[in-house]
Parts: sequence; structure tokens; C-alpha cells
Amino acid sequence: MYYLYGKTQINSNLGGVMDLKNKKVFITGGSAGIGKAMIKELLQRGAKNIAILGRKEAPMEKLEKEFSSANFLLIQGDVSQPKDIERGIALITRTWGELDILINNAGVVSAGLLSDLSDDDIIQQINVNLTGLILLTKKSLPLLKNSREGAIMNISSGYGYIAMPFYSVYAATKAAVQQFSDAMRRELHQYPLHVMTVYPSATDTNMMKTAKVGAMDSPEEVARLSIDGLISKEINVILGGEERKQQINLNFTHPRKMDEIAIENYENLEERTRRHRSM
Repeated sequence: MYYLYGKTQINSNLGGVMDLKNKKVFITGGSAGIGKAMIKELLQRGAKNIAILGRKEAPMEKLEKEFSSANFLLIQGDVSQPKDIERGIALITRTWGELDILINNAGVVSAGLLSDLSDDDIIQQINVNLTGLILLTKKSLPLLKNSREGAIMNISSGYGYIAMPFYSVYAATKAAVQQFSDAMRRELHQYPLHVMTVYPSATDTNMMKTAKVGAMDSPEEVARLSIDGLISKEINVILGGEERKQQINLNFTHPRKMDEIAIENYENLEERTRRHRSM
């Protein structure tokens, strides 16, 4: 069933409570934004061992100074590159020999008319947001399947539920994340692995600096509600409150009405997304 939790809509899924103490966590895109906020939240909830895959080494090294109580395993690499994924998993295997929680958080965006998007931006959005996420999950499974209580958290987007103009490729990747999560949860039913998806709305991170957006959620709030959902083993954590709930229902039951809303707001959406690119 659906119910509201603060500004967030959560899909209830009974199944006990997860203890994060001593859990070994692997997160992509953890050096800033939602990922960094999630690391702080995880540490406050009892996790200490956190592996991070990130493209830039310097921001990850700053985390060691900021969170001195953590046992970090820093992996410089690009989730869109299979060799970097394999190298990261190999390092975790050698160092820890186990893994409990995978958080697929890394993402990129390039907004605009499909006809105006570069081929490189189209391919990279798919590679980072979807292909890399799937490959990393696949390569992590041998370790995750051995966990006594594990989880996979995939970060989608509000556009994973409701696609809007100028985000055709981004929305396609994020909608695919939803389907991938559902499939994996059913595929892994025989293991003590919880699979969930988070759907942030506009969040005040570097990824949104080039978009013209008004009020946004803070990364800290997104992280808090995501980890709340992880602990209580929710299937979906959907930010955006009552308005997003109504939009999702409308998009599902009367998609042509959502078409009308998009058309009415077309010019505003075009202006908002004119320079929105974070690759």
C-alpha cells in the first residue's frame, strides 16, 4: 500500500528491520551530493566499512578526513567502464572477502531535445545510469549472495515514473532501473537480499547546478529517507510528497492528461532544462 512519510511516499513492504552495524557497504558516486549524505547517514546508523567507486580521487580522499571513524576502501574508477567495475570488485574481495549492501548511486544527465543531444551524451547516460549499474550488480552478486542479511539499493529518479520533455534518454534509463530492481528482487527471492529503489525529485546537488529549478530537496533528506527505507526494508522510496503521488496516479490511469500538463508547461520546461548537463 502507499502512505506518506514526511515529504516522501513509500511503498510498504513488511519484512523486519535491517541492522546496519558491521555491514560492509559498496556505493558508487559517494564523494558528493546524495552519495556523500548517504555515507554520513550510514555511519550514524552503525556501518563502518564503506567502499566507494568514484571517478575523481581527491574528493574521495577528503571523505577520509571528514569521516575519520569510517574504514574506507577508495576505488578510483568509472562505473561505465567494465574493467573498473571488475577491478573494484576484485579489491573488495581481496580486502574484505564479503559484501552486504550495494548502493548504485552514480548517475549523469544531459537534457534537451533528442535531436539536439550528442551521440556521446546519449551513450554515456545509458552506460552510467543503466549498463554500469547492471554490470556492477552482476559482479557483486557472488559476494552479496553470501551475506546473512544483504541489500541492493538502486537510485532512480522521479522521471523513472513520469517522463517529461527534454529528458527522454535520462528518463528511459531511470525507468529501466525500476524494472531491473523489480526483476532482481524476484530473481533473488531465495537469498536474504532486499532489493529496493529510490526515486528522488529535484535535489540540491552539483548535478542540478545547471538546471533552473526552484525549491529542491536537500541531499541530507534524501539520504535519511533512503536509509530509513533500507532499514525498514521498503521496496520503493519516492520523494515528492502528495503532489508526486497524484502525478504518478494520473500518469498511470490517464496518461493523456499528463501529456496535456507537459504541453502546457512545455516552454517553462524548455527554459529550465536549456543548460542542464552534468556528465
